[in-house]
Amino acid sequence: MYLRFFAIVTVLFMAVFGQGAERKPNILFIAIDDQNDWIGPLGGHPMAKTPNLDRLAARGTTFLNAHCQSPLCNPSRTSLLFGLRPTTTGVYGLAPLPRALPELHKRVSLPQYFEAQGYRTAATGKIYHDGTRAGGNTKKGDAPEFQVIAPYGGVGTLPPKKLIPPTPMGNHPQMDWGVWPLDNDDTGKGDYKVATWTAEQIKTASKDNPFFIAAGFFLPHVPCYATQKWFDLYPDDDSVLPKIVENDRADTPRFSWYLHWKLPEPRLKWVQANNQWRNLVRSYLASTSFVDAQIGRLLTALEESGQAENTIIVVWGDNGFHLGEKEITGKNSLWDNSTRVPLIFAGPGVKPSQRCTQPAELLDIYPTLIALTGAPTRDDLEGLSLLPQLQDAATPRERPAMTSHNQGNHSIRSERWRYIHYADGSEELYDMQADPHEWRNLAPLSEYATILNEHRKWLPKIDRPLAHGSASRVFTYNKATDEVVWEGGAPSKRSDPIPE
Repeated sequence: MYLRFFAIVTVLFMAVFGQGAERKPNILFIAIDDQNDWIGPLGGHPMAKTPNLDRLAARGTTFLNAHCQSPLCNPSRTSLLFGLRPTTTGVYGLAPLPRALPELHKRVSLPQYFEAQGYRTAATGKIYHDGTRAGGNTKKGDAPEFQVIAPYGGVGTLPPKKLIPPTPMGNHPQMDWGVWPLDNDDTGKGDYKVATWTAEQIKTASKDNPFFIAAGFFLPHVPCYATQKWFDLYPDDDSVLPKIVENDRADTPRFSWYLHWKLPEPRLKWVQANNQWRNLVRSYLASTSFVDAQIGRLLTALEESGQAENTIIVVWGDNGFHLGEKEITGKNSLWDNSTRVPLIFAGPGVKPSQRCTQPAELLDIYPTLIALTGAPTRDDLEGLSLLPQLQDAATPRERPAMTSHNQGNHSIRSERWRYIHYADGSEELYDMQADPHEWRNLAPLSEYATILNEHRKWLPKIDRPLAHGSASRVFTYNKATDEVVWEGGAPSKRSDPIPE
């Protein structure tokens, strides 16, 4: 009788508590800086060689229409890690760092949230804009972003002098690219060290407690150096150059130039005149393949650890990058080249070999990881869980993706259309199915009035001005005078020549 009673109690206990006692899935969180859609799974460049991202995509779901919240490192990462749009925080520039703002100082970030769920958190490389440190949180007694932090990442070894000629608008030291180091030794590169440390963390992670391990890769961010073996993957001729059309900005509003008014990244005109366009493109592709190899090292380490089947992997890029399209290089625009980013999920709860065309946002990563791990939900996150699409890629999403860059400038990206609204009220509209290069602005044509109205309704209801301490790549617009003040300088008028 006693044994039977004990057996019944045991069965009931397992039924009630057994599932909860199962070990939570690990999270491998991989960031790539300035990575646009030039990777195999996204097909942004037909020559891109990324075999490791290809094999990860085969294991999971790739979002073909994923977009950043801001086309710049700090606001993009702040949005992802804190679950709020730039229009909510006012963070649009490289400053302020998020923890410097009173409203974000004590807010629970993504890694802190999973630490509270019992995860061991560890990170190296560029996760926040200031690396893995604290997003500006340096006050004594502040909670760390990660339990374990390694000071690796960045460029790594540098050539004795810049490899390219002086560039306009300040000749910024990061404006450089080419073959380096010359001995084909990658071990001195920051991203190689990031992969080495992260792989070791994966291999030695306890199987008794879940982990949240983050690796932030610097390349293909400038200075864009890669060793010769990665350059050899790509032809040294003009076949490698992206497709462009002459005078591509002729039908775009004047205001589109203000988003990158006086940036250190050179215009297409300069890279062409200085015979640097092909060199830049090959450097970017070579760096992309190098980072892909480092991601491959992490995937191999995970497989060798025996924990691959219980690990959620998410790979994301913080913003895109122009390489001559729209007559510019760099980011800071509201077109696909600047906003479209890699977003791949794999692991438990994710259907393999899916390619999703529904719009998605980096803001969605936070609630999606909560849903995939079964953690308690938060009602203060502005993203949407992508779990429905991870289970069936054809599941419709309830709203488009939105990217913002400084107050009043927003891009709305639905499955078919891109709509852009600038602070002065000027607009652009592109049919991304018929015109994936965004070569023809349809906004002035009356037959698209209904499409414009459908997308205007998604413009943000909250659109904060610049947060206190904002600097670097920020500007304000005075509607009364129709002037723009770029980075606190003298007002710019429409009659001013566009800087070259």
